Amino acid sequence: MSGLRFLMVTTFYPPHHFGGDAVFIQRLSRALVRRGHRVDVVHDADAFRLLADREPAGRSPEPEGLTVHTLESRWPFGSCLLTHQTGRPVIHGRRLRSLLEDPAYDVVWFHNLSLVGGPEALTWGDSLKLYMAHEHWLVCPTHVLWRHNREPCTGRECLRCLVHHRRPPQLWRLGGKLQRCLGHVDALISPSAFSARKHGEFGLERPFEVIPYFLPDPESPDEGLAPAAPGGEGDGRPYFLFVGRLEKLKGLQDLLPHFRGPGETELLVAGSGSYEAELRRTIGDSSRIRFLGFRGASELRALYRGALGVVVPSLCYETFGIVILEAFREGTPVIARDLGPFTEIVQVSGGGLLFRSDEELAAGLSRLVGEPGLGRRLGAAGRRALESRWVEKATTPRYLDLVRRVAERRGRHDVARRTGQEEGVEG
Repeated sequence: MSGLRFLMVTTFYPPHHFGGDAVFIQRLSRALVRRGHRVDVVHDADAFRLLADREPAGRSPEPEGLTVHTLESRWPFGSCLLTHQTGRPVIHGRRLRSLLEDPAYDVVWFHNLSLVGGPEALTWGDSLKLYMAHEHWLVCPTHVLWRHNREPCTGRECLRCLVHHRRPPQLWRLGGKLQRCLGHVDALISPSAFSARKHGEFGLERPFEVIPYFLPDPESPDEGLAPAAPGGEGDGRPYFLFVGRLEKLKGLQDLLPHFRGPGETELLVAGSGSYEAELRRTIGDSSRIRFLGFRGASELRALYRGALGVVVPSLCYETFGIVILEAFREGTPVIARDLGPFTEIVQVSGGGLLFRSDEELAAGLSRLVGEPGLGRRLGAAGRRALESRWVEKATTPRYLDLVRRVAERRGRHDVARRTGQEEGVEG
């Protein structure tokens, strides 16, 4: 039995990426290759060049069976603007369409599509088509349901919101173009039940398959589950860790005041973004807060491993919480805002503490400092939950089972057989 041919379509892919969803797409692609399938990835380097405040890191070698196609032009701004405004790829349209219409691909899997192809790309080709919602682009022109750049969105005020985000309106959203294009997609996937519900609340009535993100298995050659051990960096003081883009919606500004005065612990901040200068101004000359900039995967693992806890204070509606899984991998507990998918991950795993108020955040930080046994118990619970729920061997079969079911519905029984999945995979 020969495996399937997959085409992943995504705006961002390592090393032209900002973390999170792009890293997951790489993990998913490599996991499929390990199961005997072939995967091509097409991504848009123009979008990264336009938005990034740094050069891309070096590209790590991909395994045999995984091929990366990079779309790149001499005019990144124009290329991205045209796609953003027209809802279709213009500069890279011919090359992308040739890939999407190639009958060699059994499955086309769309990811963060906004600047690589727009909704028009969903209509090209006759392969089985999946769409995974790594963000809320399907129902929000800013992708993040962060209204007026200051609060979680509870109702549409899109034109005013775009002004606050300093983004031009997308006229193609005013008609039914997106819904018509989605009619060409066989299945929609969300990484969390919360995000699936949120799409429905904002008018997308199609059902979602809920299948979470995952990390590699312990025996994976990529980045297995190494035993928890001392790590990190610093001057020897115990520290808490924040990992993520430095944007207002990530909520770091709510964490910083807890480390401004005297104390035994410090806060390490791994990441970069447009809000960094403002965050630096707010901390003054505090010696307990250190900005580390963008860090690679191996550096982050050491930082996670050495932390008392990882704080996840996002104010917006995330679709999942990959940072939480990465903390669990190192046996490190989390303190997460009681919002969106964080709630379900922490409650299911027992791997951390939740907070809703500044007082509850302060209490959580104090408990992990004053009760070392608590941190060890929470970290161990998170690691156990990760190894049973959110690793490759637990999750990849669910994706392949979805492909099998879609293929059966479309009458493509040969494709269904070549997934390597039997009926009855549990969700």
